[in-house]
Amino acid sequence: MRALLLLAASGVAAALLFSLSAAAAPPSKSGSFTNYSLGETTGTTCPGSSACSNIAAEPAIRADGAGRFFGSSENGLGGGTVAFRSTDGGLHYTTLVSPNGISQTNDTGFAPGGGDTDLAVAPDKNAAGFYNVYVASLSLVNVDVSNSTDGGATWSLNPVTTPETVDDREWIAADTNNKVCISYHDAPQGITVGCSTDAGLLFTQFASALDTNHAFQISENGIGNLAIDPASHVIYQTYSAITTAAETLCAPQLGVSAGTCGYHGVYMAVSTDGGATFTDYPVYINPDPTVGYGHQFVNVSVDSAGNVYSVYTDDHHVYYSFSRDHGQTWSGPYLITTTSGTQIFPWSTAGDPGKLDVVYYQTPYYDGVNTPDNYPSSAAWTVGFAQNLNALSPGSAWSRQTASPTNHFGGVCEAGVTCNGNRDLFDDFGVAASPTTGLASIIYSDDQFDPNGPNTSGCDATTNDTSSCNHTAIATQTSGTGIFAVKKKK
Repeated sequence: MRALLLLAASGVAAALLFSLSAAAAPPSKSGSFTNYSLGETTGTTCPGSSACSNIAAEPAIRADGAGRFFGSSENGLGGGTVAFRSTDGGLHYTTLVSPNGISQTNDTGFAPGGGDTDLAVAPDKNAAGFYNVYVASLSLVNVDVSNSTDGGATWSLNPVTTPETVDDREWIAADTNNKVCISYHDAPQGITVGCSTDAGLLFTQFASALDTNHAFQISENGIGNLAIDPASHVIYQTYSAITTAAETLCAPQLGVSAGTCGYHGVYMAVSTDGGATFTDYPVYINPDPTVGYGHQFVNVSVDSAGNVYSVYTDDHHVYYSFSRDHGQTWSGPYLITTTSGTQIFPWSTAGDPGKLDVVYYQTPYYDGVNTPDNYPSSAAWTVGFAQNLNALSPGSAWSRQTASPTNHFGGVCEAGVTCNGNRDLFDDFGVAASPTTGLASIIYSDDQFDPNGPNTSGCDATTNDTSSCNHTAIATQTSGTGIFAVKKKK
C-alpha cells in the first residue's frame, strides 16, 4: 500500500510532486467527459485557478443524496489527506480543509495521517440537514476516521483503537445517519470489520469477515472494499483468496512471493446482523488455479433495490457478477471490457436497479507474457468508463469509452509496498454518480506534464511519467446517459 511504501522509503511524501492535466475525452454512447487537475490549497476551486495542482494520489470519491460529490486523496503517510467537494455536478471542485490535518492533535499515531485514504457518505441526513462525510486514513499502523457533519466545512478526527497492533489498507462505508464501519487487513492478514453507531466517535464492535469455514484464507487473501445496503442494512466485504486449505502450500505468501497457484476465488463476506458476524459466499471460483484476482482491488457496489455487484480483474480484463439475494448466490462472470488490450484497477458504482458504472485503467498493449508491471514505455494508459443499464440481465451490453487523456506510459506496478517498478498510479481510484443527475464523476491519478499548466514545482517535460508529475485529477461526465433517474435535489 502507498502509505507503508512511503514510510519505508522516506517517511513523508515530500518527494512527490504533481501536475495538471486538462483535456476533453471524445464523446461516445455514454456522453462526454471534461478533465482537469484538483488543487491542494484550502479554498482553491478547479478548474480556473493557477493553484490547481497537487501532490496527492490513490483517491476516492462518493456522492451524497443532494448530488454533491466528495473526494479525498493522500499525500502519503505523514503528509496528510486532501479533500474536495463539488456542488455543481463535478464541473468544479473546491479543496476543503484537510480532514486529518485540522485535528492532528487528536492523532495518537503519526500525525497527520495520509495513508490509504477512503471515503464514505451517510445515506440519511443528520439533525442539521447534512449527510455525514467520513474520511478514513492510515496513520502509522493505526486507522484514523475523520467525520464532517456540515458538508465538509469542518472535520473531527477520531483515531480508531483496533484490537490488533498493525492495520493496513482500510475501507469505510456508512449507514443511516450515524453508523459507519471500517474494514482492514489485520496483523495476521485476516480481514476485520469494525463499526461505530455514534458517527465514528467510538468503534466498539469488531468482527472477522472470514468465517470459520474460511479460516484457511487468513494470510492468503486480497482485501477489497466495504459496502452497506442502506435499505436492508446488510454489510458486504469483498475479497479474493485461495479456495481450499490445501492451496496454502502453493499460494503466493501474503500475495507477495511467487506461488504456483493464485487467488483464483472471489468471495463476498455478508453480515445480516449489523457487522457482528459474517458468512462468506463464493462469487466466482476460476477452475484454473493459476489465475489470480488479487489485483487492486476486487470491488462491491449495491444498487437502489439491493442488488449486489462484484467487479474484478484477472490482470487482463474486467468482469462482473451479480446477486439478487443479498450476496448468497451469484450469476457470472460476465465480461465488461473489450477482448483486447489490458484493463486493471476496477471500481464500480451502482444506481437504479440494474444500472452500473465501472471504471478502470486501460491500455491497448498486451503481449500475453508480461504482467503490467513490466509493460514497455509504449504502453499508453487512460481511464476507461463502461456503463450497463441492464446489468441484471446475463450477457447484456456495455457501452465503453475513454474518459481521460493519457495519464501514464509504461509499466504499472501492482505489488503494493513490494513494488520495484513504476508505481505512479498506485493501487486504486474511483467513480461516483450523482443521484440528482445520474451522471458520473471519476477521480484518478495522473503523472503527465501539462504544457498548458499549471504544474507543480519539479514537474516539467523532462520529469514526465515520474512521481515528480504525479497528481490527482477529475473526469466528469457532462452529457449522455446516467444511472439514476433525474430528480430534484433534496
